[in-house]
Amino acid sequence: METGTDSKDILARIVQRRREAIAHRKRVLPEVALKIAVEKKASPVRDFRAALTRTGLNVIAELKKASPSRGLLCADYRPAETGQMLQTAGAAALSVLTEEEFFQGSLGDLKEVSKATHIPVLRKDFIVDPWQVWETRAAGADSFLLIVAILDDQTLRELLELGRTLKMEALVEVHSRGELKRAADNGAKIIGVNNRDLKTFEVRLETSLELAQEIPDECIAVSESGIRTHGDLERLRGAGFGAFLIGEHLMTMPEPGNALRELLDSATRGSGSLAGA
Repeated sequence: METGTDSKDILARIVQRRREAIAHRKRVLPEVALKIAVEKKASPVRDFRAALTRTGLNVIAELKKASPSRGLLCADYRPAETGQMLQTAGAAALSVLTEEEFFQGSLGDLKEVSKATHIPVLRKDFIVDPWQVWETRAAGADSFLLIVAILDDQTLRELLELGRTLKMEALVEVHSRGELKRAADNGAKIIGVNNRDLKTFEVRLETSLELAQEIPDECIAVSESGIRTHGDLERLRGAGFGAFLIGEHLMTMPEPGNALRELLDSATRGSGSLAGA
């Protein structure tokens, strides 16, 4: 797996590799087989959208073994056990990285977490094909990520509509005003502002703060990445964000559940400062 931020455009490289992997997997497992699996074997969908509208701070706690920017995050990676810890600590939902090459994830990780927990589980991946949405539901996920930067409008609408047909509401990720407008125009109901530029991996919390007022009132606003202190959480909540995706900080701690519990308790008490995502 490549590490560091010196690549010209890591996002484009990941998507290219993903398309190659999908082409192979579609030959091995046709869409019709996935549809049968969804119909006959998939567990009921848990309401991801509702989980993000609870009273209080709604954290989507992310499970990932590695990242292109930081390399290995957790040598002793136990997705099911960690998912249970994060659920007990108060996570509103879980996010599981399933991309194999750059993040060392797998669909098996998602299946384990889904079976071991009862809160909604988001599939975090580079989804560009309807086949992947069927694969996502067959694996037991309740939502999935759509990255506006890698999708044209027609594909974005198609994937959103397919997700809703399967009772899954996608988290639509943006990085700029232009992408946010496209997400809203194409019917996104949950919009996530990623503070990490996926082309350079630079993180700026200001990205969320600059775009907050552009998110339609009827959409759930999620801030992703770069949340480092209790003050960051308060600023983002004050700006209108109702949910927060926190990942790397939790995964690099010896006890991810305790780290999340401390962050949530600190936020509830309104005191202290804590490292975040």
